[in-house]
Amino acid sequence: MSAVIAQQENPQPSGSWPGGDGGNWPRYPRLYEAIPDSGPTGGGNSVLLTGAGLQGTSQVTFGGIPATLTAQDPSGGSVTVLAPPHAAGTVQVVATTPRGNTNSVSYTYTVVSPSGPTVTSLVPNSGSTAGGTAFALIGTHLTGATVTFNGVPATGASINATGTVLTGVAPPGPAGNVPVVVTTPAGSTTVAGGYTYTPPPPVVTSLTPTSGSTTGGTAFVIVGSNLGGAVVTFNGVVATGVSVNASGTALVGFTPAGPLGNVPVVVTTPTGSAAVAGGYTYTAPVPPLVTSLTPSSGSATGGTAFVIVGSNLGGAVVTFNGVAATGVSVNASGTALVGFTPAGPLGNVPVVVTTPGGSATAAGGYTYV
Repeated sequence: MSAVIAQQENPQPSGSWPGGDGGNWPRYPRLYEAIPDSGPTGGGNSVLLTGAGLQGTSQVTFGGIPATLTAQDPSGGSVTVLAPPHAAGTVQVVATTPRGNTNSVSYTYTVVSPSGPTVTSLVPNSGSTAGGTAFALIGTHLTGATVTFNGVPATGASINATGTVLTGVAPPGPAGNVPVVVTTPAGSTTVAGGYTYTPPPPVVTSLTPTSGSTTGGTAFVIVGSNLGGAVVTFNGVVATGVSVNASGTALVGFTPAGPLGNVPVVVTTPTGSAAVAGGYTYTAPVPPLVTSLTPSSGSATGGTAFVIVGSNLGGAVVTFNGVAATGVSVNASGTALVGFTPAGPLGNVPVVVTTPGGSATAAGGYTYV
């Protein structure tokens, strides 16, 4: 504390404090020191001025610039102020009281380098590879910051007045974890844990056809996006033969068997699921139709090759007089089948074609000779 007290321009008369104090009070107000005795050029920091006779202080100036009074000691031993802004350098601090100005004490303004940014959290820390995910960075000293994800700037960056929250929208990026860097004029920081890009969930725009036989086996096509790695279920039962094109925009497969009526269809990939609007309607299978049997006769010992032409023959079993033919095979379109007759009695016998959709009898039957 300084022992030198210099009286200012407004000297006080000799004698005691008003009201009488036995001559113990100083004849003029005085300052001893500023605590702290330095601060930033931007001001705004609290400074305690100690002294004596400071009751009723009405103003404190730093280099002639008024400070903001925030507290006074009723006994006149101190005044607390917020330092005003000032250029760098040492200035004199003076207090004004009802009894005049105090002596001056020194206070030094210094240029404080801005602090670099810090980030304590990134929310959320993952999002779609397509970008567009809104995020928030929580930290300090974020004013003036830019943000990059894997080197690509985020868009729509906005920072609150205190520089503690930065919001924006993530740019597109590759699947996997990438670095997130926050940069301000004072420096840069890398966000711990980075940001994880995940492929977007599947999108389904159409299913063709939207109905088919309860027996299953109907070929279908699903068109959409992000279909890579998809599994398709009809009423919870997995479709077979599913294959997806390279761009992930279409897949094909075969329906499983299902109950009569409408059922849900769900496409599931490693990144999510999508339900097909309208689902899929299982219909009763169409019964077979037989238009011809060639030849219409053959040896009673069996083994005669035959051809049946018609429609809806898929999955057919053929019987001659109730005995199943052998080697039956149906073409892909279900319009023709071939096989070998079983042995049978001489004469004409019925020939029946049976599929999951029903049965049909060949007109004219078959004659064993």
